[in-house]
Amino acid sequence: MKISAILLAAGQGTRMKSSLPKVLHPVAGKPMIWHALRAVATSTTEKPVVVIGHGADEVKGYLGESAQTVRQEPQLGTGHAVMAAENLLRGRSDLVVVCYADMPLLRGETLQKLVETQKQNKGPMSLLTVVADDPRGFGRIVRGRDGTVSAIVEEYVATPEQLQIKELNVGGYCFDAKWLWEALKRIPKNPKKGEYYLTDTVELAVKDGLSVHATAMDDLEEIIGVNTRAHLAEVEAAMRRRINEAHMLNGVTMIDPASSYIEADVKIGRDTTIMPNTYLQGKTELGEGNVVGPNTVVRDTKIGNGCKILASVLEGATLENDVDMGPFARLRKGAHLGNHVHMGNFGEVKDSHLAEGVKMGHFSYIGNAKIGANTNIGAGTITCNYDGEKKHNTEIGADVFIGSDTMLVAPLKLGDGSRTGAGAVVTKDVQEDTLVVGMPARAIRKLERKSKKK
Repeated sequence: MKISAILLAAGQGTRMKSSLPKVLHPVAGKPMIWHALRAVATSTTEKPVVVIGHGADEVKGYLGESAQTVRQEPQLGTGHAVMAAENLLRGRSDLVVVCYADMPLLRGETLQKLVETQKQNKGPMSLLTVVADDPRGFGRIVRGRDGTVSAIVEEYVATPEQLQIKELNVGGYCFDAKWLWEALKRIPKNPKKGEYYLTDTVELAVKDGLSVHATAMDDLEEIIGVNTRAHLAEVEAAMRRRINEAHMLNGVTMIDPASSYIEADVKIGRDTTIMPNTYLQGKTELGEGNVVGPNTVVRDTKIGNGCKILASVLEGATLENDVDMGPFARLRKGAHLGNHVHMGNFGEVKDSHLAEGVKMGHFSYIGNAKIGANTNIGAGTITCNYDGEKKHNTEIGADVFIGSDTMLVAPLKLGDGSRTGAGAVVTKDVQEDTLVVGMPARAIRKLERKSKKK
């Protein structure tokens, strides 16, 4: 059976008061429409169709090849929006799921349940409903004596008696495709707004003597649609609770989940502890047994096992195992810290590889550098990698000792076992096992390498 989905994303979203199309506003680090696409993917077999309108070019640009798009011009209601997708889907699907792209909390499991309901329904459509005390402006579900849905009454035309109904229309539907395309042509234009409403298909089905079934939802948070920034904040908080709960059920400890901000694509291994006021963003992956935070931002970074990161910022970096860094350290794009690296407070690393066992003192900057194993970087060390036009590389060998306040003027190479005196300004390459001091630095003697204890 072929099952397609139509996501309605053509609305202007005027109450958002934003130049950004509403469905591109992020929730847990991903646009709302990303969450909607992920949800429909679990219950459908075909590439989804997104109906676009306001901000169409931006939405289409974001979607790329992940969905088919069709423009609704002009925007004449939800029924008219679904009509716009007919040419793409007619004759190509058995069932069609329709839902809104501004409901990012709607779960794929819920849509799967809706599809299963329609598969068992001899009638042409099934829909999602919820029983709630707060109607949130949703239409009321009117049921017949046999329990099937007989009508959806929009709030603005409901009678006082109908307004007391607590079962609400959520805005998720599953249709028999053949019936849908014929029924859309029979939807009457609303006399007050001049639009065509998809909810009128219920009345058409009933007039045809066909049954309309409903799937009741249990989670009230799933029904929250975003029309204002206040709704966006409400959805963000709910999504964060959902994400955090999933990680905790998978073995992650959070000292205070309410102050742990973890985006949708983040992966965390078991026995990792997330301290308060920590942000894990983008394509971040954490291994097992780490302690991250408090007051830490990790973005698009891969972290191994057993690392301790205190009050630091990591962006586009890679950490291997048992790295210890912070507080107030920063890793920028291209920073790669090997096993057992220690990085002190107020240090910064960019586009550099620190090999196993490197110790980097506080108040240091390492950029465009490659540093060998077990080298010590003294406090205040700077790789002077930019000459005003180009970036240059610094290579530091293994077992090197860089004295405090050393300036390493790139391009530069320091051999294994070499040393610099405190305050040295190194402008020329340094041979292995050589001590250089002064400004500019000059060699004063060869050194006898001490063998490492095994």
